[in-house]
Amino acid sequence: MSQEPVRQLGVTPPISTTGPTEKELQLTKDLVKTLEDYGLFESEQEAQKRVVVLGKLDKMVKEFVYTVSKSKNFPDALAKEAGGKIFTYGSYRLGVHGAGADIDTLCVFPKHVEREHFFTIMYDMLKARPEVTELSSVPDAYVPVIKMHFSGIPIDFICARLSIAQVPDDLELADNNILKNLDERCVRSLNGSRVTDDILRLVPNINTFRIALRTIKLWAKCRAIYSNVMGFLGGVAWAMLIARICQLYPNACGATIVEKFFSIMYRWKWPQPVLLRNLEDGPLQVRVWNPKLYPADRNHRMPIITPAYPSMCATHNVTDSTRAIMIEEFKYGTDIMDKIMNKNGKWSDLFVKSDFFHSYKNYLQIVASSLSSEAQLTWSGLVESKLRQLVLKVEVTDLIKLAHPYIKGFDKIHYCLTEDEILKASKGIYPLDRSFTVEEGSLETNHMDLLKEKGLVNDENEKNVTRVFSTTFYIGIETLPKVPGSHETRKLNLVWALQEFLKLVKAWDKYDEKLMKISVQSLKGCCIINNLSFYKFNISIIKKKKKKNIHEKLCLETNHFIYLFLDPSCLLN
Repeated sequence: MSQEPVRQLGVTPPISTTGPTEKELQLTKDLVKTLEDYGLFESEQEAQKRVVVLGKLDKMVKEFVYTVSKSKNFPDALAKEAGGKIFTYGSYRLGVHGAGADIDTLCVFPKHVEREHFFTIMYDMLKARPEVTELSSVPDAYVPVIKMHFSGIPIDFICARLSIAQVPDDLELADNNILKNLDERCVRSLNGSRVTDDILRLVPNINTFRIALRTIKLWAKCRAIYSNVMGFLGGVAWAMLIARICQLYPNACGATIVEKFFSIMYRWKWPQPVLLRNLEDGPLQVRVWNPKLYPADRNHRMPIITPAYPSMCATHNVTDSTRAIMIEEFKYGTDIMDKIMNKNGKWSDLFVKSDFFHSYKNYLQIVASSLSSEAQLTWSGLVESKLRQLVLKVEVTDLIKLAHPYIKGFDKIHYCLTEDEILKASKGIYPLDRSFTVEEGSLETNHMDLLKEKGLVNDENEKNVTRVFSTTFYIGIETLPKVPGSHETRKLNLVWALQEFLKLVKAWDKYDEKLMKISVQSLKGCCIINNLSFYKFNISIIKKKKKKNIHEKLCLETNHFIYLFLDPSCLLN
């Protein structure tokens, strides 16, 4: 009896439809055990907590729509029928989230409810809930979002206004016609949920897909290349890459998919795009990714295209530097997988932590600080979202080979007793015994009782304590090699790049120069201590008069280079 032909998923036929060997199945079992050892599977109790939180959010959305409807004089019955619904997307919807992971959540509401209502009325409803902490909103983002922790669970909450009078509980988002008459921001908001659902439809074996994706997500985080905002790949892009490998090897097991992922991605001919299916037309007069029509699309360095209409590039943030770093990491993964598949290595070898803080002789340290936890959430988020622009400007500077941003910032709270300490904290120089590193979701922690217990704060000086909140980011700098035999001292001047970046972040319409500070410093790699708690600087200050202005330049001489940076205190004035 002949086998049924394998249904083709993807833009090309499979490379191989061969099933797994006993060796590959055993390797997959070993992989799952390793993932369990790394704590990638949440407990039943944690899973149930997420269900409860989402249930509360869904109920709040219906209350929110009812409130807006009543404010517009809807009869009570119609106001209740107006509905409202939440959808999940991202890692939670894909079934690959781990303990402590966030939940990407979409709220949809009927046409008489405005986006502004979401960022005012809904925001205030959330603020009134005792379970909600670290609440912040970014209504002018590319995809407008409310960020929060709900009962300790991080949630990114976005919204879309549909062109229908009621949103029933059985509403689905797959039909392209649901996009009709929506503005671009609503289309982008819906895209996350629609893309996630499409990915699940386009993989031949969901369980194999999930094992492989959990593996690659852990690997990417360990290797510090998991961050869309910093110019690497975010969750949806990694998911689409794994989905494509699953399409090419539809009967393979998890271990084989991971092996093929590295070998294919390392050899991929970028900027050839990764597609899960052919691009489709739809009912909207909107732009669909097309490098033949749009010059901007031709500039995408590592295009990975979303399958849902209207198709978009999920990796437009990738820079020349971050692409080079990822390709090198694919090579690293290929070498490790060769050993694992030949029984000369173990799965944990794949998850060795990045040595970013030991990889470069010089770094840029960017410190965003403010005087309240609420201001810090929005200010540090704004600075983080603009760091890619700094990377792009540094990349085009003479003598630069690579600008490598670290994937996250480090949050601290400093308890300062003097104006001088406040100023120094904003520049990355902290009171050692009164500074605390805080984890995500803990920015509102108050350490005063602990400081009193240790005798560092007393009744007399307590009134002088000012809390400074800081988030510190890092960019590793690699320069082009020196020409053999040359003894010329070369000057790497980053003044323009830093000036432009500082102008950019301070042009934000919510920037408050009294409340918010931004500082950029050069830092020797040898000064970065392992725990990244505090730093020492060995930088000489050279004052140079030019006309009536005094420019202070931080000069760092290493390996026949002089690195020039404007002192941040000059840039801020």
